[in-house]
Amino acid sequence: MKLLRRGNAANSNEPETTAVQATDAPKQVGTEGKGRPTPKRRDAEGRKRGPVAPAPMTAKEARARRKQSQGTKAERKAARELRRASASDARARMMAGEEGYLLARDKGPVRGYVRDIIDARRNLVGLFMPLALLLILAMFVSPALQAIVTLAMLVMMLFMIIEGIYLSRMISKRVNERFPNNTESTVKLGWYAFVRASQLRRMRAPKPRVSPGDTI
Repeated sequence: MKLLRRGNAANSNEPETTAVQATDAPKQVGTEGKGRPTPKRRDAEGRKRGPVAPAPMTAKEARARRKQSQGTKAERKAARELRRASASDARARMMAGEEGYLLARDKGPVRGYVRDIIDARRNLVGLFMPLALLLILAMFVSPALQAIVTLAMLVMMLFMIIEGIYLSRMISKRVNERFPNNTESTVKLGWYAFVRASQLRRMRAPKPRVSPGDTI
């Protein structure tokens, strides 16, 4: 009878042991772990793009790859024409005086006002370059005129200095009257006026928007 009871007790303990083992087993939630680190974004994008081509072995091969990456000959020609047309349009707008296309040195209403003052005058300093070229040519044609040419050049430079000082003071006065809140240096404005006055009218950029003799 003892053996029978012992056997029954052993059999009765088996379900409890199985239940304990089932309870102690870890529960799996969701999918199994990947078991590897998450790849970086650039690595994943690199795999999507495919293998990287080996570096070119010769200069000819490098040029061929560069041309291939730039597209066909027709596409490259169209791109060049588009860039040329864009640059030409930007220059035309700059020469016309459109504010958005002007160089930094020409921007602003004050600079535009200075240009108008200079363009409305007949400046003696603007004749310096053509007269200087004529005098130099005359000196080469006749070396005997060297002393006369040198004296004439000195006189012209003296007149340039005098007119430059006059322009600087005149520009400073008129800018202060027209723009009392101007903060730009009058020395810079005077130099800007002198440089524009020394250029031939047809070579000025932006183009003059007033005629000689106009009242500004």
